Amino acid sequence: MSKPLSETTKAIIRATVPALAAHGTAITAAMYKRLFQDPEVRELFNQSNQGEEGRQTKALAHAILAYAQNIDNLDVLAGAVERIAQKHVGLNIRPDHYPHVATALLGAIKEVLADAATDDVLTAWGEAFWFLAHILIGREEQIYGDLHSSVGGWTGWRRFRIDTKVPESDIITSFILRPVDGGPVIRHRPGQYLTFRVAVGGLPLQRRNYSISSAPNGESYRISVKREPHGLISNLLHDDLQVGSVLDVAPPTGDFCLAEEQERPVVLLSGGVGLTPMVAMLEAIAANGNRRPVHYIHGAQDGRVHAMAKHVRALTAKQPHITSAVFYQSPRTGDQKGVHYDHDGFITLDWLAANTPIKEADYYICGPKPFLATFVNGLAKSGVPNDRIHYEFFGPADELAA
Repeated sequence: MSKPLSETTKAIIRATVPALAAHGTAITAAMYKRLFQDPEVRELFNQSNQGEEGRQTKALAHAILAYAQNIDNLDVLAGAVERIAQKHVGLNIRPDHYPHVATALLGAIKEVLADAATDDVLTAWGEAFWFLAHILIGREEQIYGDLHSSVGGWTGWRRFRIDTKVPESDIITSFILRPVDGGPVIRHRPGQYLTFRVAVGGLPLQRRNYSISSAPNGESYRISVKREPHGLISNLLHDDLQVGSVLDVAPPTGDFCLAEEQERPVVLLSGGVGLTPMVAMLEAIAANGNRRPVHYIHGAQDGRVHAMAKHVRALTAKQPHITSAVFYQSPRTGDQKGVHYDHDGFITLDWLAANTPIKEADYYICGPKPFLATFVNGLAKSGVPNDRIHYEFFGPADELAA
């Protein structure tokens, strides 16, 4: 356990906030450049997040700035720390990886801030980094231990075979995965994801996260993957990997999970391929006998890209306490209202306020970043407490309010 940060260190960290606000992305870009000089360290990261105009670079800059701004009240960052720890376990980050990050971060601060990065500043940031690192290492150790001791659990990488491959729409395909060793698998919490390590040609090993789209069964997992236009791994899965192909898989992780012990109404709100964790939650709710009200609400472009529609209708048809509402932004000629979908256009906050129990419900939200920004921020402004707004974002845990 780390000793508390000294008041002197906190004061220096607070004093660096303006510099971080002005130069944060330059610092994190320089940090990643230094880190990725080591091929083994580079392979630990999901390289798809390094593109998109520095998406991960910006996200990390936001996180470092938030750490500095809240250095006197780190409890407010508990949720962010849990998300980071869960992602680290999925990527199989270990304590011996942290010194690489410390060296790269301090070197980047010195490179970008130049003379302003005095010995006192570098010492303070070194102490602050290791204070947070020890918190993360401790939490990650707990998660690894829980995964290792659970029935069907494992740590590191386990080989899974594609047992079944099911087209769900023109752009989404489901893959049912079973362990090569024939043993059981840990019963995930609905909403969690799997991390994959994939070899592609002569490139470094690639890592990707995909939400589990099935309820826990102790035998297999299902992921449902959208083909991205330039998606290296999504196109490999769709085109090249077939039934019988084998993948390296880390155990289920993630803090976006259905609170099955709650009795409050649940709203499962998704856009596009964001329905994948929602279907896992819906299956779990339908199977556990809990009769609390559930509202499944999904938005898609049209019937061509709407995945798992028949499956969801079958689940909700037998459960009177579960209602479903599907929105199509641009229905095609063959998309029948009342059969394939329920509403034209987009889901709106006004519609949610009028048709869901906004004063009582827990909202679980997943979809593209604009979708999340609209509903995470909009529901909060509508008076829904933060502890009843749960969301998952495919990519770095960005600052949606920024």
